[in-house]
Order: sequence, then structure tokens, then C-alpha cells
Amino acid sequence: MKVILSIRPEFVERIFSGVKKFEYRKVIFIRNDISTVVVYATKPFGKVVGEFEIGGIIVNNPKELWKQTKDYSGISKTYFNEYFKGKDQGFAIKIKNFKKYDQPLDLSVYDKNIKAVPQSFCYTEV
Repeated sequence: MKVILSIRPEFVERIFSGVKKFEYRKVIFIRNDISTVVVYATKPFGKVVGEFEIGGIIVNNPKELWKQTKDYSGISKTYFNEYFKGKDQGFAIKIKNFKKYDQPLDLSVYDKNIKAVPQSFCYTEV
């Protein structure tokens, strides 16, 4: 099973370059059979651009999460703190074996069953 994550284009570029090796989330998928993340670069790009294997998910309070992942966060501490402001728990998805698609795809082409861009994530079997 796969999940599609909406990620801002500037962060997608950092994933492409290998600078960002963790994707942070305030909430995580409930299913435990997710092995692959499909990356949807949000507007203005608005395309499915690649996928990666989940190399693990770290669950911790934001302070400890930052300590564990900061060297490969691909974001500033200020941005991280603002993102997790008021949260007691956060998630860091380890990016493993990222594969950039040769041709970015419209979401409707990637999975005809998905009618709208996922706000955070959605499941897919494609």
C-alpha cells in the first residue's frame, strides 16, 4: 500500500538533492501496511513527481524529534518550531531510495480514483 503526501515544491527540491532526508508530519497515517510514499509537489507545480520507501518513522516530542533529525531536516529550526508549535508529538518519516519520475504526472493520471489534491495525505494502491 502507498500513501500520497502533498509536499511544498521547495522541500521536494531538497529531497531531490539529498539535503532533506526526513519528511515531518503533525499527523501520520493509521494503516501500518504503508511502505511507499508518493510525492505530490503542491502548487504552483501541482504534479506527482516521484516516490520513496519509508525507512522508518520517528515519533517523539518536537524538541527530541529535532535533536534526532536536524542534520538531515532540510529546513531551518525556526520553520520546524513554527510547524510544530503547540504540538506535544510529531513524526519524521525517513526518506529511503527516492525515485524521481522521468515525467511528472497529473494526479488524475497517476490515480483516477483520487478526485482532489490530498490536504496532507491519502492512500493509493497504484
